Amino acid sequence: MSRDQPPFAPPPSTVQVQRLRRLTQAGFFLIFVFAPLLNLFRFDLDAGHFIVLGMPWTLGIDDFTAHRISGAHLALNLLLRGALPIVLGVLAVLYISWRYGRIYCGWLCPHFSVVETINQTMRRAIGRQSVWEKQPQPARNPDGTVTERDAIWWLAVLPLAVGFAFLWVISFMSYVWAPWPIWHGLFHGGLPRFQQIILTVGTLAFSLEFLFARHLFCRFACAAGLFQSLAWMGNRKAMVVGFERGRAPECAGCESECDNACPMRLKPRNVKRMMFSCVQCGQCLNACAHVHKDNPDGPLLHWVHEDRAGDEASFNTRTAKQGERNRIPVTPVRED
Repeated sequence: MSRDQPPFAPPPSTVQVQRLRRLTQAGFFLIFVFAPLLNLFRFDLDAGHFIVLGMPWTLGIDDFTAHRISGAHLALNLLLRGALPIVLGVLAVLYISWRYGRIYCGWLCPHFSVVETINQTMRRAIGRQSVWEKQPQPARNPDGTVTERDAIWWLAVLPLAVGFAFLWVISFMSYVWAPWPIWHGLFHGGLPRFQQIILTVGTLAFSLEFLFARHLFCRFACAAGLFQSLAWMGNRKAMVVGFERGRAPECAGCESECDNACPMRLKPRNVKRMMFSCVQCGQCLNACAHVHKDNPDGPLLHWVHEDRAGDEASFNTRTAKQGERNRIPVTPVRED
């Protein structure tokens, strides 16, 4: 397609999903940055307690040692203000992950928002979403637009990586120390030396991570993502990207657009076990919908649930891989 030709008409459903996801990501990123500044949620290291919605969230240990409350009152505080919120929070996260996978990562996580932003900017600079990939992606996108490679975009990649790293570190510092003195000291040169060291070392570390290891961190080092994935893998009927393997020959004219679209650098047509780090962002579905917009049978990738998801989880990995290589329908083989 020439540059002068208009892009393909977008499939409404997948485009709307991506638009909604971008909004939730942007909203949560703003919450992540401004929550400590507005005292919505942070830990006050000097006071030794959390601040929630502008109010101190204490367990009453100081009051107990000062004989202002009884042991029974302290025990009730430990239960209602300590154990109960933690247990309910953990259970809620695990249940959502058990049903829907790493949906927090793909729809809310501020780190993943940075990953996607740098992915696309780096692709403009080197034609690849990661410096570790060997082959460049096609310049033509599934929607018909063209992303040309130009090294000038390194002038955007490097400032983005350093800027996001700096913002992340200063935000983390705001969660444990009073945020306004930190920002005041930052702009007026009054930060204590130990905070200057934390800010410098942290910015350097995050800059390197954003440039060279952002996908590796998400896939192998993020504890929150790991536990979400483990909960998801424990439910054979959880929501998963399903591939209509009986229509696999229809992929022959496609340049693996779903693989190219995946920000986690996974292979969306693979079986569930090979998609352990999937964040349910739906970009592969969007790419497939664009490629097959004129196909009366629709795209080959869909989010599936319940029994259909169980079938997806039951495919034999070796057989599915062979089918992908040969571009032929794969017969599901259930493993005992």
